[in-house]
Amino acid sequence: MNNQEPFYNNWRVLLLVLAIIGSIALITVSYSDGEIRIGSNLKYGLDLDGGSWLQVQLQGAVAQIDADPGKIIQVEMGKLLDDPEIRIEDVSPGSITFITSKETTQKTIDSFDFGTSTVTGAPNGTTRVSLQTSKEFLIQKYLKDNLNADVKQIPGRSPTFEIRKAVTEDSLNGILQNVDGKVIPPFREGVTKETRDETKTRLENKLNPIALKQITITPIGDNYLLIDLPGVSIEEARKLTLTPGKFEIRIQVKGNETAHILYGDQIIGVGVPQKEKGEAWGVSFELSDDGAKALRDAAIQYGAVTNPSAHYLSMYLDDKLVFDAPLDPGLAKNIQSVPVRSMVATTGTGEQGQLKAKELQLHLRAGALPVQVREAGSGEVPAPLGQRFKEQVAIAGLIALILVAVVVALRYKQRNIFIPMLSTSFSEVIIILGIAVLFGLQLDLATIAGIIAVIGTGVDHLIIITDEVLAGGAMPSDKVYKSRIAKAFTIIFAAAATVLVAMLPLIVAMDSSALKGFAQITIAGVFIGVFIARPAYAVIIQGMLVEEPGREFADEE
Repeated sequence: MNNQEPFYNNWRVLLLVLAIIGSIALITVSYSDGEIRIGSNLKYGLDLDGGSWLQVQLQGAVAQIDADPGKIIQVEMGKLLDDPEIRIEDVSPGSITFITSKETTQKTIDSFDFGTSTVTGAPNGTTRVSLQTSKEFLIQKYLKDNLNADVKQIPGRSPTFEIRKAVTEDSLNGILQNVDGKVIPPFREGVTKETRDETKTRLENKLNPIALKQITITPIGDNYLLIDLPGVSIEEARKLTLTPGKFEIRIQVKGNETAHILYGDQIIGVGVPQKEKGEAWGVSFELSDDGAKALRDAAIQYGAVTNPSAHYLSMYLDDKLVFDAPLDPGLAKNIQSVPVRSMVATTGTGEQGQLKAKELQLHLRAGALPVQVREAGSGEVPAPLGQRFKEQVAIAGLIALILVAVVVALRYKQRNIFIPMLSTSFSEVIIILGIAVLFGLQLDLATIAGIIAVIGTGVDHLIIITDEVLAGGAMPSDKVYKSRIAKAFTIIFAAAATVLVAMLPLIVAMDSSALKGFAQITIAGVFIGVFIARPAYAVIIQGMLVEEPGREFADEE
């Protein structure tokens, strides 16, 4: 290259080569269970792999509510103290005082959780109770108790609440009528963005670790989630998604009699199925401090620490037995002196043991979602049809590459031009697939379309570079070459910026996972092309043309 180093030693070319090698490693090499495995790491969506999808609606309501705090205390305390004649003496901001004919104590009043209380005697044998509380807290407490639902206050000027249960405006007004309350329009069915995101996270934690394929959950507005489950039948999808269940651990007392120890909300961590002892599969899980103490107390009380085989621990999901086993002798000995938070449930050996471990992991993660979900739509792509789509997409991609090759070859008719051009374009595809593996992106019809679009725009940019270099029919001097390349990259950067601006709304504003996947792949392809592939091609094409017999530098007039 006219006393310059060979083009293949240029750092831009070396960067491209390293990116290709790294991408191939990401696509083909994986490490798990202490072993290096060779195989495809590409993840396909249900379009290409078959499976099912569910659209679920989150059940809840958001409403601004007003009610008489004194009336709430009168109604609720009247029921709790069995005193329909409760008299409200004073209602002030932050406190309410009432008189009851029943004898009571501060401990009793505080146990009702309406606020901090002060209890004193009053004339005629009555009792005066002062509560340090607030109007918003009392409305929240009233709704929670009467709806048997979780109720969250939404910060703001007016008392607005999220009710995590399906409820109508009319039914809510009916409940509030007893405390001179009402719903202040507008009333909205649905949940807050925070609750939607919390539900999404819990579903992801529950579904993805036990799935053979990557399960994606995409929010649609504030009230819906779209769940793609590749490789999962529609029946299994409904079972996994719509029945989170109530998980409980009980201990065998005597015979078939069992006693409650804890519920699933005391399980704060669940591991992945793995071989624990020899060839035995198991699932590790971690209890909260309260859960560990409850297990220890029950094991001591019923004799499981001294005779584990006679006092099995049983796990139930929706009152159905899903697993039971005695305490390990070592664990039984340790648990006598200190609560143990981390433990392992072993399920057996071989494929059957592994399958049971996966099922148990699902059960351990089956705690209640923040809100109930209802199926709003569903669909299924049979595995054979997904395989057919995959073959068709592969054929379409191959045809696209061939057609591009034919057009480029007819235009330039020189192997040292169209071979580097096509090789650069193909390398971009490899790097994009490596990026998809690195960031866990699924390949579906939309993302494949994005890759094909990247190929087209990439070849356009390479043609711009080539035409600028060959303007005038001869290779220019190095100074003029750099000037022409700078001009070509000005055009390329402007075109890339236009693509980025066009794709960003699909990522930021659109809820559809398909459109987001298309935009993500397209943006990744633009960055790879502009910062890795195009600069390398500019160096390669200069070196290839200079080294061609009969080629020489020519100064631009």
